[in-house]
Amino acid sequence: MPASCFSRRGAIAALAGLALPAVHAQAAWPSRPVRIVVAYPPGGVSDVVARALGERMAASLGQSVVIENKAGASGSIGLDAVAKSTDGHTFGFAAISPVALNPHLGKSPFDPARDLVPAASVMYSPVLLLATPATPVRDMQELLAAARARPGAVRWATSGPASLGHVMLEQLKAAARVDITHIPYKGGGQQITDALGGQFEVLSVNTGPTVSQHVKAGKLRVLAIGAPARLEAFPNTPTLAELGFPAANMTSLFGLFAPAGLPAGVLERLNAEVNKALAHPDLRARLVASDNVPTGGTAAEFARQIATESDNNARIIRAANIRAD
Repeated sequence: MPASCFSRRGAIAALAGLALPAVHAQAAWPSRPVRIVVAYPPGGVSDVVARALGERMAASLGQSVVIENKAGASGSIGLDAVAKSTDGHTFGFAAISPVALNPHLGKSPFDPARDLVPAASVMYSPVLLLATPATPVRDMQELLAAARARPGAVRWATSGPASLGHVMLEQLKAAARVDITHIPYKGGGQQITDALGGQFEVLSVNTGPTVSQHVKAGKLRVLAIGAPARLEAFPNTPTLAELGFPAANMTSLFGLFAPAGLPAGVLERLNAEVNKALAHPDLRARLVASDNVPTGGTAAEFARQIATESDNNARIIRAANIRAD
């Protein structure tokens, strides 16, 4: 595993940083507006959740929370800006892939174990595998049958090379022994537009209000879900694990990250504020309404989750020979 990856050793180092004594100068934190860098474009589910989280945190902190979108490189550009920040008031909101997946592919501009500290888990976002108007298939069995009948003819769109959706695709291809063509995109907006236009047969995408609207309207069909359990919104749709593909049954875990070296007292306060916000009925309702699941917990728990995911990703990437380009 590359030294830059957030391994278990890196998790231990990050947790050790949490034990450093708080600096007295930070006792009055926050002393100015808090900045949360969302590592994705505006309008997506991560942006919506970050803004809702910021609203709740601002009410409790007594300072405004400014949301800034800094997208690119599957989330690495936004977190790189956080890693380089020194003002003590800048944090990042992202899925864990920039620290648990991208570094294994040589895509990271920062060292996750050295430059960032996991501050708080916020939510996991299930992944939907959707059929588009380009195919008549109604479930995974039909999709796999179509892929076996015409190798390479079924096209699967993801948010990009070596993205979580791409990793899921490679896992499914290996387990089911099928040939499916990967169609990489640079983001979710154009991917959904092309899906509605039938430019490919299937796509993998995180849950969210826009996607749910298209499903309810019958424009897209849910074939399977990457999640620990079935979703209330789609109770008749099985998870990929239920269908016999546990390695492909992946979800996007999102959380807040802080630059390394931040005083432990500030990190503890930040974690407490996130957990307080997640406990608020309004925020929880907004997350559940978009089919996302609030998480929370300690910074140590979040760091261990990332370390486990990083180890798993390293094995998957080696086995499937996945490349970033």
